[in-house]
Amino acid sequence: MSEAAAPVIEVDGVVTRFGDHCIHDGVSFSVGRGSLVALIGGSGTGKSVLLREMIGLQRPSAGSLRLLGTDMWAAEPEALDAVRRRFGMMFQDGALFSSLTVAQNVAVPLHEHTRLPAATIDALVALRLLQAGLPVATGSRMPNELSGGMRKRAAIARAIALEPEILFLDEPTAGLDPITARGFDRLVRSLVDDLGITVFLVTHDLDTLLGVVDRLIVLARGSVLADGSVAEVMATDDDWVRDYFSVRRMVAGDAP
Repeated sequence: MSEAAAPVIEVDGVVTRFGDHCIHDGVSFSVGRGSLVALIGGSGTGKSVLLREMIGLQRPSAGSLRLLGTDMWAAEPEALDAVRRRFGMMFQDGALFSSLTVAQNVAVPLHEHTRLPAATIDALVALRLLQAGLPVATGSRMPNELSGGMRKRAAIARAIALEPEILFLDEPTAGLDPITARGFDRLVRSLVDDLGITVFLVTHDLDTLLGVVDRLIVLARGSVLADGSVAEVMATDDDWVRDYFSVRRMVAGDAP
């Protein structure tokens, strides 16, 4: 299998237990390069836990998780360091360093993982801000001076600082007004279409699912309940799936 055809994310038989409580009981799926994939599920299904396991922040009880061919829980430290430079992560609140300017935040991965001269880092920071839909001048501001939407864009700029092949997003539109959220959706879609980044996101936002997602994975009862296009998942014969889409349509005001 060529590198382009090989999955960039492989989740195989993942089991996650907290004491006697089993959250994941054999979760398996893979994600190909250059797609936008969303993960949904009810409260307590372990969506964010799975995300942390995928990027090597939390060890599963069993199973394997591979990013770009590297087993995140069996590889040597050097291999893990190498793969970590190839993916980016944006946590739900953005997780910007409050004591650093936006530009300094975006530059953190470049300082940590490269030996580029300061002028080159400054140029890359400016480019990443533009790619995230922010004026370059935003770089001189502090995170607390930005709106929620701008903070999330700044977090995206930092997450793509090293030109990642995979970008993970945890509830990226949470707390945003509908107009800002749809603008953020378009930004994420452009990262896939224009830069070829594979995006994997956890979300509850129905407009995101219906508007920009290529594929939808549903977690329920410890495993993958459904996996396919949004239309295919919506046609799944399952009470939770039907309730999920009908309730959220009613909340959005789309119900008859």
